[in-house]
Amino acid sequence: MSLTRRDFARTSAVTGVALAGSAGVLATAPNALASTESEIASEESGDAHGGGVGYGPLVADPKGLLALPAGFKYRVITYSGKTKLESGEFTPSNHDGTAAFDGPRGTTLLVNNHELGGPRAQWPHPVPLTEGLVYDPAASGGCTVVEVRPDGRVAEWVGIAGTATNCAGGSTPWDTWLTCEETEDKAGANGMTKDHGYVFEVDPADHRANKNPKPIKALGRYAHEAVVIDPKRGHAYLTEDASNPNGLLFRWTPPEHFRHGRGKLRTLADDAGTLQAFKCFDSGGKFVDDLSRATRIGTVYGVDWVDVPDRDARTTSVRKQFTTGQVTRARKLEGMWWGDGGVYIVSSYARAESPGRPHDGSVWFYDPKRRTLTLKVLIGVNPDPSKDGAFDGPDNITVSPYGGLVIAEDGEGVQHLFGATDSGRTYPIARNELNIGTAEEPEYSEFTGVTFSCDGRTLYANIQTPGIMLAITGPWKRQRR
Repeated sequence: MSLTRRDFARTSAVTGVALAGSAGVLATAPNALASTESEIASEESGDAHGGGVGYGPLVADPKGLLALPAGFKYRVITYSGKTKLESGEFTPSNHDGTAAFDGPRGTTLLVNNHELGGPRAQWPHPVPLTEGLVYDPAASGGCTVVEVRPDGRVAEWVGIAGTATNCAGGSTPWDTWLTCEETEDKAGANGMTKDHGYVFEVDPADHRANKNPKPIKALGRYAHEAVVIDPKRGHAYLTEDASNPNGLLFRWTPPEHFRHGRGKLRTLADDAGTLQAFKCFDSGGKFVDDLSRATRIGTVYGVDWVDVPDRDARTTSVRKQFTTGQVTRARKLEGMWWGDGGVYIVSSYARAESPGRPHDGSVWFYDPKRRTLTLKVLIGVNPDPSKDGAFDGPDNITVSPYGGLVIAEDGEGVQHLFGATDSGRTYPIARNELNIGTAEEPEYSEFTGVTFSCDGRTLYANIQTPGIMLAITGPWKRQRR
């Protein structure tokens, strides 16, 4: 049943749904919007790292790779062009979305996306075309599975190959990985021999389940970023990182009597279930055309869902199939993670392509029970990204077992992993110190694939370029309110 504008207005009046300054929301600092302000701040909003929040200042790495707080350490798990797969090829490059799973005999299994688009010849280390695991032999991307054993040894092999621009994705409640293609290339474009822009399922524990890859066309063909499965209702939520016009948030509802499980998604008909895009409105019933309209932490929108006319985008991109006023949009809808009974959703920034106020990142929370979308994190425009201290451009995200969120930064200049507590503070966890530019014009790659091991002891994260997977350990603690 859809949530009408009138329903939302009535619910807001009766239950006191907060429209701004909600208690207990995730705020950010520095460069954050305080809960009592009406505009995005462009200056720092106070000490973000004191008061018992976080782990203290970052200590420079003598090896020039990863700065961490005192007491923490890192280990390189895979390194493109240096470490090798079991089959002998080098680890593919451009690490992106990652999830961790418990493996046999105390091992940890990590499925790692490789965001490689276009012809294979342009990449020195594409995902190898392993027999039986290839969707399109012309495509460069895919996933590898990394096994970390209790004695520290590491093994890596191909999970899927011949896919394109594998950006983020998401783990499933049945312990598989959904890898998402962030492209709309069709057969004949960029040398591709098959259509791309789909979601594929990868089973980290069963090699045979990954044979003969099949796209899950029921989830649509567009520039996919991330996907989350509601473990109770079975819905899939998917983000689209695209512009001209800005991308959409989607919900896929499974067909009646469908039961999720390992390999079940690939058995679906191409038009199975219902794919819909979100449509937001405020408590007064006013349609919200773009999430950048929100300028207060704690803003709550009601959400309705609109059917996608042609989910396979045979002639027109899915996001272009809607007219003005039909759906809500947002720039760079990126990472998602299930937690606290709903979905945390990232919009990395808003600039001239968005109709609202510019910002350097936001995190929203969708509550499927109440059908509301709440602004939890809003980062003001960073005045000088080349300086350390401020955060901008959130991308991949995970819910921390120690409270709050851990966010991978994909902004300008300095790049961090940072935490955001549920009491309104942010703190640094790591800083990328690998300069891939020059001394005169330094450049630092984004962090990706942030995820905790199942026991919560190890935080895994990637430096996308050249492609490095890292394991971070240390004195983790519950973050104070």
